[in-house]
Amino acid sequence: MIGHKIHLLRIKNGLSISELAKRADVSKSYLSTVERSNDSNPSVQFLGKIARALHISIDDLLQEDVLTYGVHALDSEWEELLNEIKESNMTKEQFRDFIEYKQWVKKNSL
Repeated sequence: MIGHKIHLLRIKNGLSISELAKRADVSKSYLSTVERSNDSNPSVQFLGKIARALHISIDDLLQEDVLTYGVHALDSEWEELLNEIKESNMTKEQFRDFIEYKQWVKKNSL
C-alpha cells in the first residue's frame, strides 16, 4: 500500500520516477519496485528521503488515507501520456495551447 501511495503522490506532484528518485537520492529501479509492489517493506531511511522530496512528513506518508491528498489514480495509459508530455519539456501553457488549437480545429471543421 505504501508504494501505491508514493506513486499517487509522485503523480500529484507532477514528477516522473526519475525526477523523484533524483530528488530523494534513491535508486530509480528500487523506487519503481516499491511503487509496483504491494508487499514491499521499504526502510525508514528510504521513506524519509521520499517524504522530504515530496515535501511532506513521514507521518503524512504513512497515513492510511490516500484520499487525504485529493489524489485520483490515473489509468496507466494516461500516466504514460502525461509522462511523455512532461519528458518532452512541453510547458503547461504549450499543452493548453495545443488543446485549444485542437478544439478550434474540431469546431471549424464541422
